Amino acid sequence: MRKYFPVVKIKYLLSLIFFSLLMATVLSDSLQATNTNKIQPKDTTRIQVKDTTKVHGKDSLNLPVKDSISHVSSDSTIYKRTIFSSEDLRRGERLFFGLVYLGDKSVNCADCHNTRVSDTLNWNPDALEISRKYLEKSSLDLRKVLLKPAGPKMKQVHKGFQLGAEDIVLIKAYMNKFAGIGLKQNKPVITNLLLLIVASILFLLSSIDVVIRKIYKDQRINWAILTVTGIFITWILAINAIAFGRAKGYAPAQPIKFSHAVHAGQNKTDCNYCHYTARTSKTAGIPAGSICLNCHFLVRNGTRSGATEIAKVLKALDDKKPVKWVRIYKLPDFVFFSHEQHVSAGKITCDACHGNVKEMNRLYQVPDLSMGWCIDCHKTRKVNLSNEYYKTYYSDLYDSLKAGKIDSVRVTGIGGRDCGKCHY
Repeated sequence: MRKYFPVVKIKYLLSLIFFSLLMATVLSDSLQATNTNKIQPKDTTRIQVKDTTKVHGKDSLNLPVKDSISHVSSDSTIYKRTIFSSEDLRRGERLFFGLVYLGDKSVNCADCHNTRVSDTLNWNPDALEISRKYLEKSSLDLRKVLLKPAGPKMKQVHKGFQLGAEDIVLIKAYMNKFAGIGLKQNKPVITNLLLLIVASILFLLSSIDVVIRKIYKDQRINWAILTVTGIFITWILAINAIAFGRAKGYAPAQPIKFSHAVHAGQNKTDCNYCHYTARTSKTAGIPAGSICLNCHFLVRNGTRSGATEIAKVLKALDDKKPVKWVRIYKLPDFVFFSHEQHVSAGKITCDACHGNVKEMNRLYQVPDLSMGWCIDCHKTRKVNLSNEYYKTYYSDLYDSLKAGKIDSVRVTGIGGRDCGKCHY
C-alpha cells in the first residue's frame, strides 16, 4: 500500500477537485436560472466598463485647462504633434479612462464607449469604432466632436468637458494605438472542459486499478468513481453532441445597432413591411437600404443613438454598398423550410418562432431549431382549414370538419411528420 501511496493520493485529490467543480457548476447554473428567465441579458445604454490600468489612483490638476476657439491659433503647434513617447501614450490612456482630474472633475470615455467585447447592446459606438473613424483625421477634428458636438444627444453628454489642447492630442494618440489593439476579448469559461478532463483521468485510473493494479482492497471506491465519472462523461458528451450545430441564444453584434424593440415595439412597424418576402418566398429576406430610407429620409436622429447609427445606413446607400448584416437564424442545407407556407398558408405569427421580438434591442435566436422542436409544434398546432389552400388540397378533411365528424386537424394530420416534407 505504501508503494502506491502517491497514486492513491493523486486520485483522492482529483476526486475532491472533480466533485468540488461539479457542485460549483451545478450551484452556479441553478442560481443563474433563478436570477434570469431570459437568454439575452438586459440591454443598457451605458455600460460601465472599468478597464485595467496598473495605477488606480487619480491624478489631480489644481487649475482647470479649458480649450476654446480663441486658443486654436496659439495651440496649432500642439495639434500638429505626431510623435509621442510611451509616457505620453500612458497619460492619454489615463485621460481616456477618466483617471486624471481636469479641474474639479474627470471624464471617463469608457463609461459610454466599450473597450471590451460585450454581449449586451450599448447604443454608443464602441472605442474601436471611434478610434478607427478618427484614425485618418486630425486632433482638431476630435476637438470639435468633444467640445463642440453637433447632435443634441452628444451636446448633452459632452456638456462641461474640460479638455485642453494637450489633453485632446494625448487622447487622440491613445485612440490611434487602440485602433491597432482592438477590443479586449472576455476570457472563455472552461469549467465543463476541465471537469471532463479530470473525470476522464479519474475514470482511467480507477479502470486500471480495477483491472490490473488493485491497490484498494475494497473495490467499491473504484466502482463508485467509475459510476459517477462514467455517467458524467456520457452526459456531457451526449449534451454537446446533440447541441452540435445549434445556436440557441446566438446574438451576434451587427454592423448597425438596429433595435427591433424601437421599430417593431415602440413604433409598431409591421414585421412584413420590412421582411416583405416572408409572405411569398422561402425566406423572410434582409431589408434593402431603400426600405430604411422610406422612414429615415426624414428621421435622421435616433432618441438613443443620435445620428451615429442612422448615418451608417445613409452612408451605405450613398456608397451603393449593402449593409453586411450577420445572419442569426439558419437551417442546414438538407432541411426545407418555407416562410410562405407558414406565414401565408398557416397564418403563423412571427413570435411563434422568433420570440417576442418587440422587446428585443439586440436580436437573438430563441429556439434551438432542432427537429424535435419542429415536430412538437406540428403535434400541437391546429390547422385553419378555412384557408383557400386547405379547402382545395384537403377537401375531405374540410368537409369532415364542417360536418362535425372531427373537431380539429393538427399539422401532423396533413403530413407534418412525413420525412419528405422537410428533407429532400
